[in-house]
Amino acid sequence: MPYAANNAQPMIVGTPVLVVIDVQKGAFLPWEPTERLPLLPDSVERMYRVRTVVDAARQAGIPIIFFKEIHRPNMIDFGRELDGTEQVHCLETSPGTDFAYEEMGIQPEDYLLSKRRYSCFYGTELQILLKGLKADTLILTGGFTDVCVHYTFVDAHQGDYYCRVVEDCVSGSSQPAHDAALNAMEYLQTGARRSAQEIIDAFAARTPVAAE
Repeated sequence: MPYAANNAQPMIVGTPVLVVIDVQKGAFLPWEPTERLPLLPDSVERMYRVRTVVDAARQAGIPIIFFKEIHRPNMIDFGRELDGTEQVHCLETSPGTDFAYEEMGIQPEDYLLSKRRYSCFYGTELQILLKGLKADTLILTGGFTDVCVHYTFVDAHQGDYYCRVVEDCVSGSSQPAHDAALNAMEYLQTGARRSAQEIIDAFAARTPVAAE
């Protein structure tokens, strides 16, 4: 008999935190597709759509954590990252490495973290920050679906967080890789795959009523 998951949890459990992964300046700069890294044809559109979720989170008073991947110019911190199909990227000296301040509407109250590896948990203060925020549910957006988003999801899952990936606000290194990563995340947590509109509506339902 085929296995049918019936243990889906509510979309948002407890305290949510929005995590924007590697939506950096370079996400909005021209990037010619190549056979090695075809990307999704609507990658830029997907990254702009992240802003709609950011705005909804801000309206609802939900904490927002922005991550950027960054490497030293001498490449000493790349490690094994260049052993596969990845090329040199996100150098401290590259104009596309900085946070997308304007595109994402980043505010002083947001949390900005840097990472040297794919997972947002590896070698960063994310665990301490999430503990301080009393986070229960992590809403993941950004890129790549099959690399940094997927690896962060797995680490969060193993840390017993409820994880949701906004599937139209993430972009993969290729369509097959993107689809496979989304399926893998859904395998770990039933109901993990959500649309931007679902998340925006859920955030709106939590928006505090303004004092009269």
